[in-house]
Amino acid sequence: MRGLALLLLMATAMTANAYDRPAARVALVIHGGAGVIERDKLDADDERAIRADLDRALDAGHALLADGGSALDAVEAAVRVLEESPRFNAAKGAVFNAEGRHELDASIMEGHTRRAGAVAAVRTVRSPIRLARRVMERSPHVMLISDGAERFADDHDDLERVANDWFDTELRREQLERAQQRERAEAEAGVPADLRGRYFGTVGAVALDVHGHIAAATSTGGMTNKKWGRVGDSPVIGAGTWADARCGVSGTGWGEFFIRNAVAHDICARVAYGGQSLQEAADAVVMRVIPEHGGDGGVIALDADGNIVMPFNTSGMYRGWVKPDGSRGTAVFRERD
Repeated sequence: MRGLALLLLMATAMTANAYDRPAARVALVIHGGAGVIERDKLDADDERAIRADLDRALDAGHALLADGGSALDAVEAAVRVLEESPRFNAAKGAVFNAEGRHELDASIMEGHTRRAGAVAAVRTVRSPIRLARRVMERSPHVMLISDGAERFADDHDDLERVANDWFDTELRREQLERAQQRERAEAEAGVPADLRGRYFGTVGAVALDVHGHIAAATSTGGMTNKKWGRVGDSPVIGAGTWADARCGVSGTGWGEFFIRNAVAHDICARVAYGGQSLQEAADAVVMRVIPEHGGDGGVIALDADGNIVMPFNTSGMYRGWVKPDGSRGTAVFRERD
């Protein structure tokens, strides 16, 4: 009886201590791209499938965070789930370039150390975000491109390789054909090409872990019918991806304008140096700066207090979140339906 009483006393003390400790604040936000997403043109089955993929990505990332894992592991895990889905413009569902091939870009950044890795125009690595992390951790460089990135991948047996046509999907092939038809028609009519809203599906994640550390990651197939080795903002640290000790951002949209305005870094700089809230900073850049320069798109962002914002100036953005209080959701259109 004395032993039982001692065990009960210890259990009571442990329970009391658990209640005394503040709950660890972890958070995760993801996106599957912004662009022209019309409600009346998005099939109900497709929307359910997209939301299911977003939920799987949230599950993968948040499970690591809830178990005390790092923000870096969480964003990689979430993005890898989205890379494997043919419904997003990253890895398996990547768009075609003008030559009918795939060139993949990705980047990842750890906020408290400012370590970062990025790859651009890779062709045979199944998970570009995993390759970007290897660049960060196993090379002295930040960004590797094309053949150089492929040679770097050759030296790492843990990076799965696939033929370039493994990334093919019929939907992306149809999008390429339509884009090339539209390009020919615009050229014949002498009308300048308008690329607004013609790219969507880029994926990304930002996470806050139990240690208060933030990480961000972004992966994409780029822009349909892209030429001349075009690279957008997704692999550019400070443009499509940024993380520091207080703030993390992943962007999606017309990459040229995200590069020109250093969008991801600008948002976090406004928080760090301008004293703006995360919402104020993200809204100012996404809803004012980018449109004023002729671009469009959206971002997901998260700060060290677990605040999450997801502004976009397009008709829709695939997104999902888990807040520090454990509440979660997914959304496509303007309202959080």
